[in-house]
Amino acid sequence: MADSKDFKLIFAPAGTQTTAQADQYTKGSLERHQLHPSPFTQFHTWFTHARSSGVHQPETVCLSTASLPSGYVSSRFVYLKELDDRGFVIYSNWGTSRKADDVKSNPRASLAFWWADVERQVRVEGPVERLSEEDSQKYYDIRARGSKIGAWASEQSRVLREEDGGREVLERRVRDVERRFEGKEEIPVPGFWGGLRVLPETVEFWQGRESRLHDRFRYSREMQDMGEWKIERLNP
Repeated sequence: MADSKDFKLIFAPAGTQTTAQADQYTKGSLERHQLHPSPFTQFHTWFTHARSSGVHQPETVCLSTASLPSGYVSSRFVYLKELDDRGFVIYSNWGTSRKADDVKSNPRASLAFWWADVERQVRVEGPVERLSEEDSQKYYDIRARGSKIGAWASEQSRVLREEDGGREVLERRVRDVERRFEGKEEIPVPGFWGGLRVLPETVEFWQGRESRLHDRFRYSREMQDMGEWKIERLNP
């Protein structure tokens, strides 16, 4: 039997069955003169291209947060719902979720987009701010009714104990909320639910290239400065 130290459930997975080497990225390149002075405009350009290129749900983004003082990091996939001249907005539960606990102690976050079909990724890092209830309501109003009900019913990330009924506990709460808002067209946004805006201090645009020699450009500025963005090429 092989030494347990050498046992690997996964080792060097490849994109094809014919080679153990990683796929090569060949669909594009990125040069400084192609970048807009604003990372917001540049992101919109890339996002629009991803959508027109058939990338599935390009709004899908990995949101990472960390708690203090432990420094423990947690990540999850969410949807980007808004981009404005201040930052990138996602919506979630801010009462019971893990991310809610994280940003209470450490109001910073990072976002990572991966668009495989165009071999591009975008990374965003910076402090966060909650949107007002009024602004959150504007988005909440366009959600499917079931999603609005679910936001009220779910104590996100809390344990549903099997001995108490498991999922039935959640479904019971859903029925309770449905009765509460029965016959009402408008449902108010819960006070514990709403938008979170990541205010970027850095935004990196990454274009895959052959031999792992990717093109990477980072926009950066200090939050207190809010002046022009500095754009630098990074080693791959």
